[in-house]
Amino acid sequence: VQLQASGGGLVQAGGSLRLSCAASGLTFSRYDMGWFRQAPGKEREFVAAISRGGGTTYYTNSVKGRFTISRDNAKNTVYPQMNSLKPEDTAVYYCAAARSLLGRQAKEYDYWGQGTLVTVSS
Repeated sequence: VQLQASGGGLVQAGGSLRLSCAASGLTFSRYDMGWFRQAPGKEREFVAAISRGGGTTYYTNSVKGRFTISRDNAKNTVYPQMNSLKPEDTAVYYCAAARSLLGRQAKEYDYWGQGTLVTVSS
């Protein structure tokens, strides 16, 4: 199983980025997908998640109204659209796949990507 995250980069505060996570080696439509992030010196935290059919989404409070998670099961890809970015959004962003539970905790996810760095300048 491979989860390939991409789309990170440097953006000014108030700007936007769309990350992508392309999955292979699994039946993508049978997995709930999540995004987590880890800032320097901090623990990994939940950002957003989407159910296998795309009908249910969860967000951490700090990104509600700014981030939108979506997926394209035909392309085996999940996307967080990140708008109105803030310096505190700076982190390495990781995508993850869960077989059995749409969760908000890292331990509930079975597979992880390698991460993509998002840096938001003030």
